[in-house]
Amino acid sequence: MNETTNEDLPHSLSDNSWRLIQTSDDRTQSSVYLSDHARVDTSNQLDTDDDCKPSNSSCDTELQDESGQHLFPCEVCNIKFAKASILKIHMRVMHTHTGIRCKVCDKKFTYMSQLKTHMRFHTGEKPFSCKVCKKKFTHSSNLRTHMLIHTGERPFSCKVCDKKFTQSSGLRIHMRSHAGERPFSCKVCDKKFTQSSSLKTHVLIHTGEQPFSCKVCDKKFTKSSNLRTHMLIHTGEKPFSCKVCDKKFTTSSSLRIHMRSHAGERPFSCTVCDKKFTTSSNLRTHIRIHTEEQPFSCKVCDKKFTQSSNLKTHVLIHTGERPFSCTVCDKKFTTSFLLRNHMNIHKREGQESH
Repeated sequence: MNETTNEDLPHSLSDNSWRLIQTSDDRTQSSVYLSDHARVDTSNQLDTDDDCKPSNSSCDTELQDESGQHLFPCEVCNIKFAKASILKIHMRVMHTHTGIRCKVCDKKFTYMSQLKTHMRFHTGEKPFSCKVCKKKFTHSSNLRTHMLIHTGERPFSCKVCDKKFTQSSGLRIHMRSHAGERPFSCKVCDKKFTQSSSLKTHVLIHTGEQPFSCKVCDKKFTKSSNLRTHMLIHTGEKPFSCKVCDKKFTTSSSLRIHMRSHAGERPFSCTVCDKKFTTSSNLRTHIRIHTEEQPFSCKVCDKKFTQSSNLKTHVLIHTGERPFSCTVCDKKFTTSFLLRNHMNIHKREGQESH
């Protein structure tokens, strides 16, 4: 019989409210919860023979270790515990396998605290708020990780390329790029990804689904993060500032990419022509020149494009939309590039008039 006491399991109940007793009908020793009794008799009067005998509760047969500490044995595997609360958790985890169930989605948890945190996903409750950008989170650990964005701290570093991450999970996913590992594959076009979330977002390209909609301009997005970034256009907020030139950005990733221009850093290199780029997305787009891949297709005329931005601009030909307006003559354009070129005409006219 294993006589060791297991104190590894966490507990949440007071050990003063629970005791092990021998049942009055001479059954095998079992843990009987005396919380109600303890609330009535708080002076430990159960330890005397006079109090036990009239009630026929054989408290004088409590199981103890060599030091006199009360022990609570598991009836299934005979492991003994110093606290009834730990025995209760042990029974739930090791023998019943039921756990505490969420009534909404039937997910199981070991501790009530885990269930309470989980319920926030169903209720939409986000009690932890960032003091810098006011973003809210369901869990304090998520807030702590988020704060690293503002402090610039990246404690997890890749030993191959020295790239740094705010979370260990980000580093693990990044390491797949060095190993060439892409375990998540699209069933439509067989494109492979390093993480499941990237695959889920990619699949929306095939389904055309854009579940996240802007309430101001009704623009739709495939990712909630893209919607949050888009909302900054309406609020005018740019919370991330460059310490070199004081230029401001809506996202921390945009700021990091911008900092490469000051450092002259172009870490992404084309293996075909050796051209270098500041971002991996620019490199992927460039590679399509060599592969002649055109993954973005117009649903109206079936014209194909290497970039989604080019497709969006092309679609305006069919819709007749011209979203970029000149503030001087009110002329409209399909792209911001054409508008900038047009504005140069007004600048030259202004210089000639002087």
